[in-house]
Amino acid sequence: MNIDSLSIAFILGSPDINGGTYVIYEHGTRLQQFGHRVTMITEQSIDPARHAWHPAAVELNWLTFDQAKDEQFDIVLATWWQSPFLLHKLSASHYLYFVQSIESRFFEEEDPAHHDKRDLSLWQEFCESSYSFNIPVITEARWIQDYLYQTYNSRAKLVRNGIRKDIYQDKKNIISPRQKGRLRVLVEGPVDVFYKNVPKSIELCHLAGVDEVWLLTSSDVESFPGVDRVFSRIPIHKTPAVYGSCDVLVKLSYIEGMFGPPLEMFHCGGTAIVYDVTGHDEYIVHGENSYVVPRDQDEQVVQYLQELKEQPEKLDILKQGAATTAQNWPDWDHASTEFAQALQQITKQPGASQGYLQSWTEKLNRDNEKRFLAKVEEQFAAREADTEENEQSENFVQLYYWEDAQGLQPQDFQWGKYSGNTAAMVEFDVVITGVPFWIRVDPSVKVGLINIASIEVVNQYSGDTVYLCNTPAHFVELYVAGTLRRLNAPDMATFLSYGEDPQLLLPAISRGEIGDILHIVIKLRETGVSQLFNGDDLFLDGSCASSKCKKIISTLFGRKKSGSFPARR
Repeated sequence: MNIDSLSIAFILGSPDINGGTYVIYEHGTRLQQFGHRVTMITEQSIDPARHAWHPAAVELNWLTFDQAKDEQFDIVLATWWQSPFLLHKLSASHYLYFVQSIESRFFEEEDPAHHDKRDLSLWQEFCESSYSFNIPVITEARWIQDYLYQTYNSRAKLVRNGIRKDIYQDKKNIISPRQKGRLRVLVEGPVDVFYKNVPKSIELCHLAGVDEVWLLTSSDVESFPGVDRVFSRIPIHKTPAVYGSCDVLVKLSYIEGMFGPPLEMFHCGGTAIVYDVTGHDEYIVHGENSYVVPRDQDEQVVQYLQELKEQPEKLDILKQGAATTAQNWPDWDHASTEFAQALQQITKQPGASQGYLQSWTEKLNRDNEKRFLAKVEEQFAAREADTEENEQSENFVQLYYWEDAQGLQPQDFQWGKYSGNTAAMVEFDVVITGVPFWIRVDPSVKVGLINIASIEVVNQYSGDTVYLCNTPAHFVELYVAGTLRRLNAPDMATFLSYGEDPQLLLPAISRGEIGDILHIVIKLRETGVSQLFNGDDLFLDGSCASSKCKKIISTLFGRKKSGSFPARR
């Protein structure tokens, strides 16, 4: 290719096996073959073993944000919804957004009784705002292109995904030959991602009475209920042997961009049954190369599976149509050539400034904080109203733990649920990884008063109580930080939680061996704040509770209220 060499960086959320990362690697490795310098930028240093499932990924340059801060790139690409908010941290002449789906559709329904799902509607709105950045966009499916134009007046360039025709071939390699009169079905996808719908897909295969069910998954599982054979986290060059051994791919995703597994199945001699999910119409034609079923019309899925089992001539017709579709579909070299041409066109246009990206990021963050703040105010009002509905509301204790030498790691925490306005007991088990061993209790995720009756830590191996705090005098000795304040009450320790990060640090656990299990029991109750206006001296420092409480409450809802990005799947 006669092209100008570019320094191209992809912001990568995860190097692990998933469809979106696979597409990035396919484009990235070819762009490098075309003469560009391609860098994968991640927040943490990546062990090469994590991307070894794609053999060519090792050929790319890998940098962390910290390592890349002094680099100058021609183009930086955001690749998932959180990454546009990180673009301003990198210096480049051009910035763009590679949109593989509308990820605001990936969020599950909000569940106030589940710690990780209680704020999903707010994060969903924040995710959607990522498409408001005024930067060029490349996408892989027409429906995404149409959505971005209709919703944000963004004229995205369309570059459809290719296919590895060198490895996805019919009968090139198989694990077990297909057998006439027996229907072997493949289900593909992670088992714990709701919109991939893998468990129900397996269940429908059994209802249909298919002869065998195989599972190809990125989840780290050795077996799964209802599955005859599991192929977990295998390298891409081994997946065609799985596809080629099966007759039908049952792919019942609720959300996709331009999903690749049915196309891979077509190249390996099979056909598919899919929902009418976004992106299916890029290459799937009902009755010609696959069966397409309206979402959740599960009886129809079962009927089609039974039909293909009992009428093999219909299975052969779909397989022939799928083979024709595969023959006409372009390979990755063609797709990445189009991708490179799109990048070259973008470099001929004026680029967005780093300052604009930073200011727009700050603006969207402020908007997100306001939404969290409004929710906090709503919860606070319900708490103070002391309604019957609020008595059933959920609160959560978060428990962080770490060994002294390693320090606190954000992912090392557990959460436990308790009902508001009732006495509760929340229990945790953690493994000692080194001594001294630290434990931090965050007793609430709401604004309000938290009465803590006791905190007890028992070494399950020795049976010893290694820490006990059960009197106000004991609680006075604990280190209070973050958005937590210590109050005074006659019979139990009382704390005011007024923000997102209330922290109560226990003394270091110095007794125990690595591998011992600590059983932690916290007895507590969430109550209201309005009682503080009665003028009682509840504060430990002896100041007037009424005036001090009014000062706290008056500034309470002016504080920043947000949270960290939810974990990426």
